[in-house]
Amino acid sequence: MHIITRKRIVEFIQNYPDSQTSLDNWYRIIKKTTYHSFNELKQHFASADYVDGFIVFNISGNKYRLIAVIHFDRKMVYIRDILPHKAYDKNRWKE
Repeated sequence: MHIITRKRIVEFIQNYPDSQTSLDNWYRIIKKTTYHSFNELKQHFASADYVDGFIVFNISGNKYRLIAVIHFDRKMVYIRDILPHKAYDKNRWKE
């Protein structure tokens, strides 16, 4: 899959260095795998949820949330935001 944009991951890791291992693993798995559907994605990421048109991934044991749009037909992943769980719960990602 083609991921747009890794810059969000790098910036998040600068602010939350404890997320680096989990985000690097997420990036590596998504980058090397081609998913054709949300169901296929769930085989690797069982805790991923479909919320309001976005796919939300739990990162670092649910401490952080990565919000993305995935176009399976185009093999494109757009990272909308990465947030601490508390900010996600306040729906700041919808702003």
